[in-house]
Amino acid sequence: MRATAQASRHLIPATWWGRVQQWMNQFAGSSPSRFAIVVFASLIIVFTVLLTLPISAAGRSATPLADAFFTAVSVICVTGLSTVDMATHWSGFGQIVVYVGVQIGGVGVLTLASILGMVISRKLGLRAKLIAASDSNPLRAHAGPVAEGQAIRLGEIGNLLRTVALSAVLIELVVALALFPRMLAHGFSLYDSALNSLYYSAMAFTNTGFMPNASGLTPFAGDYLFLSALMVGVVAGAIGFPVIFAIAQNVRRKTKRRFWTLHVKLTLVTFALLLGAGWILYFALEAGNPETLGPRGAGDAVFQSLFMSVMARSGGFSVVDVTQLHHSSLLVTDMLMFVGGGSASTAGGIKVTTLAVLFLAALAEARGIDSMEAFRRRIPTDVLRVAVSVVLWGSTIVAVSTVTVLALTKDTLDHVLFDVISAFATCGLSTGLTQHAPTPAIYVLAFTMFLGRVGTVTLAAALAQSQRGQYYQHPEERPIVG
Repeated sequence: MRATAQASRHLIPATWWGRVQQWMNQFAGSSPSRFAIVVFASLIIVFTVLLTLPISAAGRSATPLADAFFTAVSVICVTGLSTVDMATHWSGFGQIVVYVGVQIGGVGVLTLASILGMVISRKLGLRAKLIAASDSNPLRAHAGPVAEGQAIRLGEIGNLLRTVALSAVLIELVVALALFPRMLAHGFSLYDSALNSLYYSAMAFTNTGFMPNASGLTPFAGDYLFLSALMVGVVAGAIGFPVIFAIAQNVRRKTKRRFWTLHVKLTLVTFALLLGAGWILYFALEAGNPETLGPRGAGDAVFQSLFMSVMARSGGFSVVDVTQLHHSSLLVTDMLMFVGGGSASTAGGIKVTTLAVLFLAALAEARGIDSMEAFRRRIPTDVLRVAVSVVLWGSTIVAVSTVTVLALTKDTLDHVLFDVISAFATCGLSTGLTQHAPTPAIYVLAFTMFLGRVGTVTLAAALAQSQRGQYYQHPEERPIVG
């Protein structure tokens, strides 16, 4: 008995730092979703403090707390909305803080922590794999056993993290190299071209949309090479790291046989369909608008419609004035932003696979069959339950935020709804309402960004208790639906 007590005492760390580490490991392992929310909130606090420092502002004066907090949330949540002029308000130090913040937020806090741990220790333990897996797949947000028939299996998490790190560096570097000569051609100095190219590439891949120059994209409005490089960066970030991982795996295979998981197929097909639908709708709705695409030639209008469709997914860059879009185009943008990009990507929204699962469920119901099927694969009902909860939580957040901001700003519904969805979907497009919103509305939009980036599944799992078995069933009764 005495030996057992002595052995148990040795399991307790001797130092306070060791006890803190032990508590953090236990907390992270028991509830990755709650751990993610705590880490996100902690980072926002840290970056808020950094951005309030006088050294972060160009005028060497402390930034108001509301502006610093909103910017910190927008940076960590890779949204792109701002209450200040991002190109002129921040100093060099402030721009570095913003740049580092979007890199952390784009990759994912838990994923980045797992990458750093793997680099330092040269191995990835089971606990770190579980934490990284919960960041790459929302279906793992609950504690308990998880089926391995996922887009990324637990044994592949190490390779996924390597792919995330390498793809983030390589894609941003390639985009920066494509942007650099174009900035030189437009009269920017060598120094500004180098820094701005890296800045633009980071904002494109992380789907943030901040711009380092005061003129924004105005000098590049007709530069198809520059805008195309931005689109490549945005799509690469919005498609999702599991899809990039699958593409990398197939490239490394020596055989011609290619294997695509159902997640990859659904993501690519739905992403392409929505991209094409937005392209066609923007051209059809705005080609006759004298304030947007009307004065442009047919070829330029087609290209700009594609650019708008890509950026509405979560990119946040804009060549045309959003406030001049027709109401129908604003509504199309609302829908595209709400859907967003791929799962485990730098984009926001409810994700394209969520929409695909809901469509497949409706199709199965219309055909009178019990199971959802796609590409000769059956989708279990628990995935449908997650998809429904994501849409319901997302719609509720948008509705509550819209009503609150409407009451605070007294602005029009189309503008308020647009900026609220942009905040929830971490897109960054704005009608100008955010920059002129009163302080209470700024905090509401910041909270909406936080909820959108953390994810509705993660939020629900954090609020609920850990997954538990239910050993009884109530009598069944069918309500009238429809």
